[in-house]
Amino acid sequence: MTMATRPDDDSFAGHDLQTPNRPVLLSVPHAGRDYPDEILRQARVSPAILQRLEDRYVDLLTRDAIAAGFPCIIARRPRAWIDLNRAEREIDVAMVDGLDAAEVDPPSAKVRGGLGLVPRWLGTGGELWRGRLPRTHLEQRIARDHAPYHAQIAQTLDAMQARFGGALLLDVHSMPSLRFPADRIPRIVIGDRFGRSAANRFASLALDHARSAGFVAALNHPYAGGHILARHGQPARNIHALQLECDRALYLDARGREPDAEKVSRMAQWVHALVLRLEEELAGRAWLHAAE
Repeated sequence: MTMATRPDDDSFAGHDLQTPNRPVLLSVPHAGRDYPDEILRQARVSPAILQRLEDRYVDLLTRDAIAAGFPCIIARRPRAWIDLNRAEREIDVAMVDGLDAAEVDPPSAKVRGGLGLVPRWLGTGGELWRGRLPRTHLEQRIARDHAPYHAQIAQTLDAMQARFGGALLLDVHSMPSLRFPADRIPRIVIGDRFGRSAANRFASLALDHARSAGFVAALNHPYAGGHILARHGQPARNIHALQLECDRALYLDARGREPDAEKVSRMAQWVHALVLRLEEELAGRAWLHAAE
């Protein structure tokens, strides 16, 4: 499947992306709340069901880091429209008119479970759409939203690597409260694709930062990181990528619907402190390499 790339200025919000002054980039791909009319017309479920796909308001946790000058890219389109953490060919071919199975990847577990590039099905919500998606509509979503998001990440990381000798991407997500293991339920999960997207020292530092704040934290289980880490983590070039999953109960109200101001403030400070520690670790190693 081929398509042109035509950026949509409303596709994402960017902070200090063009000339980054710090070597850590934050990405928030699943907190978009701008629902185009088309998606609401085609949905066979209520907007409240579609919102269950969101990492609801997790973008608020980046505000202190942004204020401190760390670059950040935040998707505006919702995950129900297109999932930026899936590859362009990670598509459920049965939901797209005019698309042949040879043009997409063999279905992964995520696609089989209804969570491909465009989500099709959601646990308690069932089938999400009234009919099949026209191929041209899918291509437009990729060209206007998916491709520009990833192009901007790559451009910013390359600029950081050129200026500082290294770069790190922190991909920020949120998760429902986990129920296992019963005695040690993680509230924070760090993903590095089992060491493939970042040098081990960065995940170790992030875990220590979480545990020193009193959080139970886990590495790669149950979330190891998706397409964003696979695409942009290049440890051999000193470009590293981590995924951060935060329990939504850490920053939302008791119903899990709206931000709790006090909790948001506390978690935004924690994320900022994490980014500072990652920057220090990256800068120290980058400077050592430069000195050699």
